[in-house]
Amino acid sequence: MKIIHVTDTHLITPGMSLYGLDPYERLSACVADIRENHADAAFCVITGDLAHKGELAAYQGLRKQVDTLPMPCHLLMGNHDLRAPFREVFPQALRDAAGFVQHSLRLPEGDFLFLDTLDEGVNGGRYCEARLAWLRARLDEAGDRPVYLFMHHPPFPIGIPCLDVISLAEPERFAEVVAGRRNIRHLFYGHVHRPVCGNWRGISTSTMRGLNHQVPFDLVTVKPVPKSHEPPAYAVALISPDQVIVHFHDFLDRRTLVKRGDHYAYQA
Repeated sequence: MKIIHVTDTHLITPGMSLYGLDPYERLSACVADIRENHADAAFCVITGDLAHKGELAAYQGLRKQVDTLPMPCHLLMGNHDLRAPFREVFPQALRDAAGFVQHSLRLPEGDFLFLDTLDEGVNGGRYCEARLAWLRARLDEAGDRPVYLFMHHPPFPIGIPCLDVISLAEPERFAEVVAGRRNIRHLFYGHVHRPVCGNWRGISTSTMRGLNHQVPFDLVTVKPVPKSHEPPAYAVALISPDQVIVHFHDFLDRRTLVKRGDHYAYQA
């Protein structure tokens, strides 16, 4: 099974720039690359910060792009998003009984849970008791089936101070719900604009650079959050009964590999 993971599109009004870059142009290039090379994916997921300021025009631009994908696309809320304009453009987006933009998807390969960690007006995330109750119920329903989690804010520090201070609030409450669930096979998240892989409480985790700007590898700065122009990427996850493999793809690298004697080299 193949799934596509995209994160932190930070869209604004199409045609406008953000930190000297064009987020809509980058999303368009990303979607085109997915269509060309990974049309066989089961689904695509964008793990939050869909819009930079929650503008209606940004969500309209997002819809124009994701509607061209040949597979379903699941959209998560990030701290830069606003639920009301998002719902106006994506009225079909699934919500739980409390109105949070989160849902579950059951496929032969397992249960895929898409979480809403948005705390509107705050950079850090929150997963309140109502959302925790929803997650607990979905995990109970899964039984022994494999479970894959998708969320914007990581529920753990990654060692970069400016990001750790705006991660998920009260992470121990989240950890209590997933503790001991040996069938949770992987946690995909966004928010940090860095390629990061690891293991948290026995669960493998991954994220990668966003589609517009990045956060540099800075282990000292606490605030403000610095920005960089490192290249964007999306992830291709390959899921089978005994493993989860995640590849990071720098989709704007247009060089091609050509064979030169006994080795390969890049050719522009």
